[in-house]
Amino acid sequence: MGGVCDLGASAIELKGKYYLFFAANDIQKTDTFPGGIGVAVSAAPGGPFVDALGKPLVGEFHNGAQPIDPFVFKDDDGTIYLYYGGQGHCNVARLAGDLKSVVPMKDGAMYREITPEHYVEGPFVIKRKGVYYFMWSEGSWENSTYGVAYAKSTSPTGPFVRVGKILETDPKIANGPGHHSVLQIPGTDEWYIVYHRHPLGTTGANQRVLAIDRMTFDAKGDIEPVKMTADGPGPRPVPKGRQE
Repeated sequence: MGGVCDLGASAIELKGKYYLFFAANDIQKTDTFPGGIGVAVSAAPGGPFVDALGKPLVGEFHNGAQPIDPFVFKDDDGTIYLYYGGQGHCNVARLAGDLKSVVPMKDGAMYREITPEHYVEGPFVIKRKGVYYFMWSEGSWENSTYGVAYAKSTSPTGPFVRVGKILETDPKIANGPGHHSVLQIPGTDEWYIVYHRHPLGTTGANQRVLAIDRMTFDAKGDIEPVKMTADGPGPRPVPKGRQE
């Protein structure tokens, strides 16, 4: 695989090893050189990571989805899914037990398109109380139209029903928040969304900073609109016994 671009990455631990899924070379439909989504492996979460295949895991377009922005999700039954896609299309695929190939799903499908309305890039999936939340970025990352929306399903492979947008420009705080990740504090129902945004007063597309804010759910299980803050949620004490 070639050089990694700003096209997303996702890591997962499996049997004492760490697997990094990444996008390389920003391949287009007309390109003939190799690229797409690769997988690298390491004995430590901080690397060094070594290419596990010597070739792309997903090296071509399926269902119109550019092979970028991989996200890997492990379900409660141990099944591991790969979500990915740019240029307005998103796929889900099931990974083999060694994470080095795509294998058929129960119905025989290899790549299932799950593109919701207004999808652009940056898929991310969480599971809470038996519900799968499929999240993505929509709009243009270069300006104030960028934001995060989500859909829900009772299955990791959909169909997903769009609920709405939960993170968007706040003219008092920042513009174009998106391309996010989500963190859950283990053993709690405490969630945080991590994302990039354009500080007020900036005009360059690449003038982006990292931000984190709380993400909460209402009584129906819907994600409440995220309130962007200037300084983040503040420090969170580490429980005793977890300082190591």
